[in-house]
Amino acid sequence: MLTLASDFGSPYPAAMKGVICSRTDARLVDIAHDLPRQDPRAAAFWLRETIPWFPPAVHLAVVDPGVGTDRRAIAVRVGDHAIVAPDNGLARPVVRRLREPTAAGDPAAAEPTVEAFEITVETPASSTFHGRDVFAPAAGEIHAVGVDAMADLGMLSRIDLDSCVDIEFPTPTVDGGTIHGEVLVVDDFGNVITNIPGDELADVETVGIDGTSVPVVETFDHVDRGETLVTVGSHGYVECDVNHGRGDEAFGLAVGDAVRLSHGR
Repeated sequence: MLTLASDFGSPYPAAMKGVICSRTDARLVDIAHDLPRQDPRAAAFWLRETIPWFPPAVHLAVVDPGVGTDRRAIAVRVGDHAIVAPDNGLARPVVRRLREPTAAGDPAAAEPTVEAFEITVETPASSTFHGRDVFAPAAGEIHAVGVDAMADLGMLSRIDLDSCVDIEFPTPTVDGGTIHGEVLVVDDFGNVITNIPGDELADVETVGIDGTSVPVVETFDHVDRGETLVTVGSHGYVECDVNHGRGDEAFGLAVGDAVRLSHGR
C-alpha cells in the first residue's frame, strides 16, 4: 500500500500517481488532498491522527510552502512504515506516534527501527512541483524495493532524525481554575479542535469557554440543533462544536486562537 496526502486539490495528485505507477504496482490510497493549504502544522496534526491506523505502508505527504528553496526532502522509516515528505516538520509528529508501543497494537512491543534519509533527485523537472518530481519518485522507489531496503537506494542518504525540522504542538497551561489552550485545527464540519486534553472534562457538566457557559456532552444530539457544546473528539482533545452547525462561527474561533476553559462557569 502507498498512501498520498497533500494540499494540492485537483488535478495535481494525478501526476504524482502517474509517476508512482511507472515505478511500482502499489495499491494507492488517498488520505486527503484538501489538507489546510500551506499549513504544515495543521497537516502534521491530521497525518498524526490518520496514518497510524493504516497497516504497514509507504506514506507520501506533501504540504510544502517552501518548495524550490533549500529545504530538504526526507524519507523516514519507522518499523514497517515509511514517511516521504518535505523537511518542514510535517513528518515528525506522526513518526513520534508510530514509535509509541500502542501504535503497533502491543504495549509490550519493542520500539520500531527508525532511520532518516535525505532524498536527492538530480535536476528535478520543475522547481514548483516537487510532489511530482522529487517525492513521488522517491515514494515509488521505496515501495518497489521495500521499506527494509531503503538504505540501499542511491537517491537516499542517511541523516540524523534530530537534524530534521520538528513540529511540536503547544501544551496548555493552568492558571488557577482556568486552562489556557489553543485551537490546533478546524475540521470541515467547523468543529474547533483544541490542544486541551479530554481528561480535563472528566465528571464535568459545564465549562466556561472564554467566559461563556457551555454544556459538556458525549454526543452531539445531547443538545438541540443549533446549540453549542463541548465534547472530547476521537483524537482525545477538547472540541468546541455546534449540533448541526459550525463551532468556529458560533465560538468565533480560528486556528491559532487562544482558548480559555474554566470548570463550571
